[in-house]
Amino acid sequence: MNAPLFRDPIHDGATDPTLIWNRAAKEWWMVYTSRRASAEDSGVAWVHGSGLGVASSKDGGATWAYRGLLPGLDIEWGHNTFWAPEIIWHEGTYHMYVSYIQGVPDRWSGFERNILHYTSPDLLAWSYQSMLSLSSNRVIDACVFPLPGGGFRMWYKDEAHNSATYAADSQNLYDWEVVGPVLTHQGHEGPNVFEFKGSYWMIIDEWRGQGVFRSEDLEHWERNGLILDQPGSRPDDGTIGLHADVVVQGDEAFIFYFTHPERSAANANLSTYATRRSSVQAARLDVVEGKLVCDRDEAFELALRGESE
Repeated sequence: MNAPLFRDPIHDGATDPTLIWNRAAKEWWMVYTSRRASAEDSGVAWVHGSGLGVASSKDGGATWAYRGLLPGLDIEWGHNTFWAPEIIWHEGTYHMYVSYIQGVPDRWSGFERNILHYTSPDLLAWSYQSMLSLSSNRVIDACVFPLPGGGFRMWYKDEAHNSATYAADSQNLYDWEVVGPVLTHQGHEGPNVFEFKGSYWMIIDEWRGQGVFRSEDLEHWERNGLILDQPGSRPDDGTIGLHADVVVQGDEAFIFYFTHPERSAANANLSTYATRRSSVQAARLDVVEGKLVCDRDEAFELALRGESE
């Protein structure tokens, strides 16, 4: 399998990948935050001003072609910021939940972050539905998963509440009611929930690897370890794995994450193209004696199957 799996050829800042099967085109799409790593901006402006990049794969994820930015997302005039898309398919419609910031801030503080909801029949024609009313106006990184009793739950990062994971529920994917805090042990981001080998799993980006939690009911979560915390040996894979998505197909699961391959303890405070650029990687997951494990150096063939209606 190729390593790195993908690099954005425009700004070299592909981060926060999510994968979705494009039913019309019969190909896999990777939609991601297209950070402007190559931009000559002040402060952290390069992290903002991002659109949602798209790469497509006709061979099950083995190779990817850059396609451009998702069109038609503007809800107001100007150059604005889109982060960390979550896209699901439900009853003939794609639903996207994406973090939104007005403008291109050059600093972290002082700006609202909200989650917007869009729908589409084909992943290209997007209709804005609403700005979600959640637990604060500093929320990002939505993840949506169906509840076993019906309806859906969204997990997200609430920066106004110590960067904890909060949750909200919906019966129809349009109207959401806040449930409250879920994981508050330390600041983190990027919750991602999936079902694999008889259990529910949540991974979170703890900025030292991906924290793993396990649940039998999506209500009670137990710590299960840490993955992608040790450097890999593949090209561009020698640093921690950041903000990830997981695709489960039967008894196999694959994690898609990004790295800052040239960032180190010695240069972490420098803002240069080398420390900004990012690469998307993929690795295989497994469950061994009840623990989620990931050997990022394991050789494997990535051959995702298309999904049915």
